[in-house]
Amino acid sequence: MLSRQTKRVTDDRLAELLAYDREHVWHPYSSALRPQSPYLVESAAGVRLRLRLPDGSTRECIDSMSSWWCAIHGYAVPELDAAAQSQLSRMSHVMFGGLTHEPAIALARRLVDLAPRHTGSVGDGAARHTDAFEATSAAGAAISPLQHVFFADSGSVSVEVAMKMALQVQVAEGSPRRRFFTIRGGYHGDTFSPMSVTDPEGGMHNLWRGILPEHVFAPHPPAPGEDLSEWEATTRALYAAHTPEIAAVILEPILQGAGGMTFHDARVVQVLAELARESGALVIFDEIATGFGRTGTMWAADQAGVVPDIMCVGKALTGGYLTLAAVLCTTHVAERVSGGEAGALMHGPTFMANPLACAVASASLDLLARDPGLAHVARLERGLESGLGPARELGSVRDVRVRGGVGVIQLRAPVRGDAVAAYAVERGVWVRPFRDLVYSMPPYVTRDDDLLTITTTLVDAVATVHGS
Repeated sequence: MLSRQTKRVTDDRLAELLAYDREHVWHPYSSALRPQSPYLVESAAGVRLRLRLPDGSTRECIDSMSSWWCAIHGYAVPELDAAAQSQLSRMSHVMFGGLTHEPAIALARRLVDLAPRHTGSVGDGAARHTDAFEATSAAGAAISPLQHVFFADSGSVSVEVAMKMALQVQVAEGSPRRRFFTIRGGYHGDTFSPMSVTDPEGGMHNLWRGILPEHVFAPHPPAPGEDLSEWEATTRALYAAHTPEIAAVILEPILQGAGGMTFHDARVVQVLAELARESGALVIFDEIATGFGRTGTMWAADQAGVVPDIMCVGKALTGGYLTLAAVLCTTHVAERVSGGEAGALMHGPTFMANPLACAVASASLDLLARDPGLAHVARLERGLESGLGPARELGSVRDVRVRGGVGVIQLRAPVRGDAVAAYAVERGVWVRPFRDLVYSMPPYVTRDDDLLTITTTLVDAVATVHGS
């Protein structure tokens, strides 16, 4: 049950709010001419949302989505509430140009300390842009080569910054490289540079073909455990054909999120990193969705044994409380960008390093370490695998796959999203299907009984709406 007290919206007020929403509020990926019929959320606490249904009744629903994958600790988290309240008593925001503050410095320190470390699994070419690989702390433990932190407003903006960093490195080195190399099936955000490296066919952005820069896309990699030889040969040949043009390789390691919720083998990441390092290009990892434990390790990069030159983080960074992202990079990247003609990274968001968001982010990382979050993710993986497994017997289902705290039911036809969501809400679960996918990325603190409710409901929803 929700523990936070909330003032119930009256039936008249509910009707008024939803009517105004239909007329004036434009929701993501929706038409203003054919508006959606969203559920009104009255409050949220723990892993539950208190929704108002169209008939005016109230329904508590387990959030199986972590509010688009960011609310890893759930809602109304005492430690995060306290961090926000404490920071509010000092300052909620101050510009970051010419000024700095403790919350930003503390968070940058935490991110550098947590960043991926070199494991030696990629060839000697890796050292070209990661000259801090062999550095060690006073205690003798390896430290990450990702030693510089640039704060951004959102995940998409962090990818913009990362791509700009890579291009400024090439400009500073007098290189003509201006294109990026990636794999199909990826998604990197909705602003223009991220759109240009998002899958041009299935990535929601084919409307902009001819306007966006055209980059180089390798085939979608096989699923984990499948033979990679043909994919690797094709990818190496494609890269060889474009090597003089490639400024950087960019990818979501291990898990491709909004592009289709697919997983790939660590060898895919290693091959792409090898290609980049052998040719003098940079490696960018988009860990916005995969970071902070979602795939079972702190970073998906850890599973591949590859440290990128530039890494984007976001989503779960603040535990879902406020928008904040960050770009981490090596000293090589920072020095080349800063030593170029511009003399600086030409980017500076108004709300860069917002103190309130930084304070909450540090509290979220404290909680993730103390809880501990990775143990929760391992438990979620077991529950998702056993709970979603029965969907494999449904004729309407093409595939069921699980990795870490991600469980996916892929259908043989486009999902009837509204019908599946309505079925789930009636049974106390919030889910947001898309394309041909019914999936769950629940908060890490979701209890086993709630996880069973999620998985049972999703399987039943698919069977009822799409057939067995």
